[in-house]
Amino acid sequence: QVQLVESGGGLVQAGGSLKLSCTASGRILTVGTVAWYRQGPAKQRELVGRITSNSESNYADSVKDRFTLSRDNAKNTFYLQMDSLKSEDTAVYTCNAEISSPDTYRWSDYWGQGTQVTVSP
Repeated sequence: QVQLVESGGGLVQAGGSLKLSCTASGRILTVGTVAWYRQGPAKQRELVGRITSNSESNYADSVKDRFTLSRDNAKNTFYLQMDSLKSEDTAVYTCNAEISSPDTYRWSDYWGQGTQVTVSP
């Protein structure tokens, strides 16, 4: 089985920074595109950004120039660096990854459990 586990969430003041991690473990051949989503209080889930297997990334307009995606393929770990945080960035952040199996060579979609980020004014 494959698991995605996020870490790094917490409470931060506006203007501060946090770095989230998402680590994939289990029966993994390759991790493809990794996406980060967030869902704030009483809000719909929003795509924050995506990073491909060759580290090409794109971002939602709301986080562009403040958030940065990166990945360490050797560690199957994926990062979301969040700078200049605002109170409206408060949300549960969840990673999503396309992962291929070494047994079937098929790609499947996996989700982490989410990590809470709270930005105080």
